[in-house]
Amino acid sequence: PDAVFRTQNGKWKAVMGDIARRHTKGQPIMVGTTSIQNSQQLSKLLEELKVPHEVLNAEAERAGRESEIVAQAGRAFAITIATNMAGRGTDI
Repeated sequence: PDAVFRTQNGKWKAVMGDIARRHTKGQPIMVGTTSIQNSQQLSKLLEELKVPHEVLNAEAERAGRESEIVAQAGRAFAITIATNMAGRGTDI
C-alpha cells in the first residue's frame, strides 16, 4: 500500500523497517530510488546497521560490476539498491 510521510527521516525509518523484516525471512529485496544521492543515503543507513547489500546506481566505479550485481539480485537474502538509471545495457 502507498504511504505518505511527514519527514524524509520518517520515510527512511519505514523503509529500513520493511527491509529488516523481509531480510530476516531471506526474501531478496530490490529498492528502487530516484537518484544516486538517495541510493547512497540508503546504503549508508544499511552500512550503519551492518546489513550486507549492493548498490546499482550508474556510478562510474560500479559500472563494471552491474551485470554481476543484477545476476545476484534474486538470491536469498540479497539486498540491492538501484537507481532508475542503473543497469541499462545489462542483459538479464
